[in-house]
Amino acid sequence: MARERWDLERLIHPFPSEAFIEERFENEVLHVERGDPGYYASLLGLDDIDRALTTLHLHHPTVTMVNAGKPDLTPAAYTYPSGLIDAARLYQEYADGGSIVLNQLEGSLPSLMDLCRSMEARFSHRFQCNIYLTPAGGARGLATHYDSHDVFVLQISGTKRWTLYDTPVQRPLRGQGFEPGAHEVGEPTLALDLEPGDMLYVPRGVMHDASSTDQDSCHITLGVLPSTWTDLLLEAVARVALEDAELRRSLPVGYAVQGFDREAARARFRDLLGRVVEKADFDGALDHFAEDLVSTRHPLLYGQLSQLQRLSRLSLDDEAAPRPNLLFHLSRDEERVTVSAYGGTLSMPLHAAEPLEHALTAPRFRVGDLPGELDDDGKLVLVRKLVREGLVELR
Repeated sequence: MARERWDLERLIHPFPSEAFIEERFENEVLHVERGDPGYYASLLGLDDIDRALTTLHLHHPTVTMVNAGKPDLTPAAYTYPSGLIDAARLYQEYADGGSIVLNQLEGSLPSLMDLCRSMEARFSHRFQCNIYLTPAGGARGLATHYDSHDVFVLQISGTKRWTLYDTPVQRPLRGQGFEPGAHEVGEPTLALDLEPGDMLYVPRGVMHDASSTDQDSCHITLGVLPSTWTDLLLEAVARVALEDAELRRSLPVGYAVQGFDREAARARFRDLLGRVVEKADFDGALDHFAEDLVSTRHPLLYGQLSQLQRLSRLSLDDEAAPRPNLLFHLSRDEERVTVSAYGGTLSMPLHAAEPLEHALTAPRFRVGDLPGELDDDGKLVLVRKLVREGLVELR
């Protein structure tokens, strides 16, 4: 049975996805009220969480507890000496007001991994899922703070009261994490109760806190882990430095001595910036991040056994499609076409380039209708190969 697919459109429905990307992403809070408590039922349920906590032998810090009213709470209160979670004591701490946090559970629950992969395919940024269980009675896991990554909050069950404040650091980098005492909390800008089925998007840097109401609360925090223009610029400078020895010179002798005359060093600095601007390779730097993302998205080949069993009777009338949320790169030279995906490469003769690209990009296709120069036997061979490699699935 095919699992339900989750993507950006479904996540923020009915708000238009293109308007979100152009106007809200990294810029502005979005609150979607649905009045549909079961909206996320196919994505996650309390039984899924209980099963993970009691049967998957999870360890700290995959599972942690936070309690703003109990700052001395340590992992020893709910783990065995090995770090393995002691489910009985974990739930006791939960009953005493502690919030359970399951970090990056997409590695254990296929529905959450599908969600992350779908969002990664859309945004070209990494995503992760953390899950928060908060007991009723005004419990608060974390004090007022901001995150250094954007988050989509998906309310699974119960309600949670969110209060948002100002943005002391706009779009903070990962190294600009919140420091208690360093950032003052201003006046609230938005207060709301997030109900089951609702969604709240909070850009990084926005101060916020959240507490339970008279109900236990469960929500997913879908976090965006972006590569920024800062990352790209640093990569570009590093690439120039590999070919330009002037950038590899030591800083001036005595620069740290009191009274050092900085005028000549300041001129050198401006000169080096000019050399970087002149030589920086934007495409090479961007390719670095694209290739890193593509090569580290390992395959999720659900149903692959049945796919392989169907190959012996594959016909030209069969239909196929790219694997959902497939990230890949195609390159070609004078003789061959190469597809990179899942950390590996697949190379074919150049005359297979057109049908190969069609098979990897068409929403759905009939095997016999593949375009290009391949004969019927060649089309069958190509599709069999792509299915075996996990790039394409038969429908």
